[in-house]
Amino acid sequence: MQICPYLGGKDWRTKWEDALASAGCGEHRRADELIDRAAGIAASLRGYDDTHRTSFGPVAVELARVLVSAQRGDAAEALRRHSAVVRREGWRRLPAEYRGAYLVDVARAYLQLGDVRGAARALVDADSVAPAEVRCRPLARTVIADVARAQPAPAGVARLATLVGLTR
Repeated sequence: MQICPYLGGKDWRTKWEDALASAGCGEHRRADELIDRAAGIAASLRGYDDTHRTSFGPVAVELARVLVSAQRGDAAEALRRHSAVVRREGWRRLPAEYRGAYLVDVARAYLQLGDVRGAARALVDADSVAPAEVRCRPLARTVIADVARAQPAPAGVARLATLVGLTR
């Protein structure tokens, strides 16, 4: 088994980031283990107890579960979890840039399933929440380009493609 070079964060607030790194390295069992540990820590928090403004909590753990599912190629599971997590109380309390970046990743999951309209909705939602995450992030530009190639391109994504300079 290959050791993922991105692991090593001992801080409880970064367990979910370590889980994402593990999933990116193909270590899905390790990713699940780290998310479960982070979930245990998050469950011990009272309500949305974020006195240190880390944005760590149960909702962040659920976001990590969505992203890990998508990274392992289980887009259907990722989107099932996504539809539940965005209805949770803590979703809107997360910083806008976290929500925007997350929604770009969700757009990728929609594309894995071939759902261009779902991907377009996620991108437009991300742009309304955190325009800089969508307009400046290289990964977002790639996803916008992928969705914009659909014929006809969804209107909101066609606008985004123009805004980021992908089309004229």
